[in-house]
Amino acid sequence: MIRQKSRIYGNRLIAMITLVDALSSCWFGYDQGVFAGVLVSENFKEQFPQVRDANISGITSSCFFIGAFLGSMAAFMLGDRLGRRKTIAWGLLCNFLGAILQFTAWHLPQMIIGRLINGFGIGLTSTTTPVFLSECAKSHQRGKLVVIGTASNVTSFALANWIAYALYSQNGPFQWRFPLAFQVVYFFMIAPILLLVPESPRWLLLAGKEESALGVLSQLAGKDIPMNDDTVTGEFRSIKVAIELEREDRAPIMDVLCFRDKTHNFRRLILSCGTQFMQQFSGINALGFYLPTLLAENVGFSQEMSRLIAAVSGTVYLVSAFGSVIIIDTLGRRKMLLCGSIAMGICHLIASLCLRSSELDISGKKLMGNVTTAMFIVFHVFFGLTWACVPWVYSAEVNSLGWRSRGAGAATATNWLGGFVVTQFTKVGIDNLNWAFYLIFAVFCFSYFPIVLLFYPETSNRTLEDMDYMFIQNPSIFVLGRQEMTQRRRPASFATAEADRISRG
Repeated sequence: MIRQKSRIYGNRLIAMITLVDALSSCWFGYDQGVFAGVLVSENFKEQFPQVRDANISGITSSCFFIGAFLGSMAAFMLGDRLGRRKTIAWGLLCNFLGAILQFTAWHLPQMIIGRLINGFGIGLTSTTTPVFLSECAKSHQRGKLVVIGTASNVTSFALANWIAYALYSQNGPFQWRFPLAFQVVYFFMIAPILLLVPESPRWLLLAGKEESALGVLSQLAGKDIPMNDDTVTGEFRSIKVAIELEREDRAPIMDVLCFRDKTHNFRRLILSCGTQFMQQFSGINALGFYLPTLLAENVGFSQEMSRLIAAVSGTVYLVSAFGSVIIIDTLGRRKMLLCGSIAMGICHLIASLCLRSSELDISGKKLMGNVTTAMFIVFHVFFGLTWACVPWVYSAEVNSLGWRSRGAGAATATNWLGGFVVTQFTKVGIDNLNWAFYLIFAVFCFSYFPIVLLFYPETSNRTLEDMDYMFIQNPSIFVLGRQEMTQRRRPASFATAEADRISRG
């Protein structure tokens, strides 16, 4: 069998699929960062005077997260029916429409509706693009490639902060309308690439399109590699048998919810949702959306300096996020999460104690303010290296093929719902609790260490089909002390099980 001729194959095709994920993540990151600068624009406050109220300001920011939550739930319910490419395409269209409504807004309801629609689209794309990439990439590349997408998120987050700083001297509507309008650039970058890449081979097999799946696998394998190549057919059989075994062992929904199914699908869904919940309650969006406001109102910097520090912090965040590309497959997912939780907790603890000290001793307010600012920047370093990237990789890896779209949808919905809660109540929390607000995030971060240590298995250097075998062979919810569940290297028993699947196929 010879596949249909294509100019895109092998590493070039993987690069284009990575680019779809990376650019979609760029749009996602830009939307997370852009509104922090918009909210402090004087012309924006004049155009929408209602946002001077902390609660209205909070809902205007956080309604984006409500839309994204709904988009993630739509991906949860429809992702396996539509396929990966169609789900991403619908997300892009919603993003485009939402962006237009925002930068042309003259009344607050239009702005809120635009942010809701924009959020819905981001919910669809942020759920689906990491899954799409993880289903096409090889196991030894998967972590790095998905992290590139997540790091691209931070790239645009930093870009949004620098645009806000660059437009500080602008006094008119251009100061906030241009940053919101800039979003549409991403649509025209992603859409042409999406038209050129094929559907995920694993989804095609899940949908019963075996010949198409075999063709895509050969296309991913490299130039002039036929569909009957041993490597291609071996991977095809391994995936196909894994799907058949999953369907044979499919349990009633109540058994799934009570952890009585062999492959522990609900447990795996909870694990993926847990990483996203912990990511949001680390405090990243409290700083992402409100850092300029916090620095101006609580630390005492000028508006210009607050924007500059936010931009610098975003750039540091960007560099550290790309640093995680180097270490994610070297250290593994567990070690990164464990180390990051302690480091982030220490940053929040020191920042809160410094703010408390500045309240007690006015003469030391400037020094304590500088230390607090430094801790916010250092927090971004450790977050970027660890928790910024790993949850997105983890949720794309840990779920079974039949539950991967649902698991990613539920995990991303958890991320957005957590982001909504944190963003909505950050300003109110700081106004009422002052320094103690950051102490809450410190407690959260420290609590993540025992949770990951006890419950989270390693997923690096495993094929996506290894995950079912791993949970079947290790049904206990506790992973500490179980080498197959925690070691970074792929266990030999997993390779043996894969060879058995290929022979059965």
